Amino acid sequence: MAQNEVEILVVEDNPADVELTLHMFQRNKLANRVHVARDGEEALDFIFCRGPYRSRSLAEAPKLVLLDLRLPKVDGMEVLRILRTDARTQRIPVVILTASREETDLVISYHLGVNHYIQKPVDFDQLRDCVREVGLYWLLVNEPPAEPVQEASLIG
Repeated sequence: MAQNEVEILVVEDNPADVELTLHMFQRNKLANRVHVARDGEEALDFIFCRGPYRSRSLAEAPKLVLLDLRLPKVDGMEVLRILRTDARTQRIPVVILTASREETDLVISYHLGVNHYIQKPVDFDQLRDCVREVGLYWLLVNEPPAEPVQEASLIG
């Protein structure tokens, strides 16, 4: 792993949720390198190595993006749409972790290509367990392909 590689990008504007998420990752030794973006614009700048993150390399994409939907500047749906329409970022696992209870958010998220959609539990213990399980699955259990597969090779 490169020195600057980020394992998890947490895109969340609620300081309490950020603190809990970081604490759970540290406590469970799930990720050594976590970056927090406080709004959708910062998340896109980070992933696409723009603005204050221009010294990063797109080859150092996060292994997981935890994405809230209700964000300042650029909302989570737009962040997801941009990630899924750019060939360089299509394979980054994106897990939506949101307080939204709207069925349309769930449907649109899956239509746009989210890997997992979780409604944030209100209960502290449930939220703690949820964050831990998400990290365990996406960082330790999930096995992404090493290289993108060409569409023509899938057909025949």
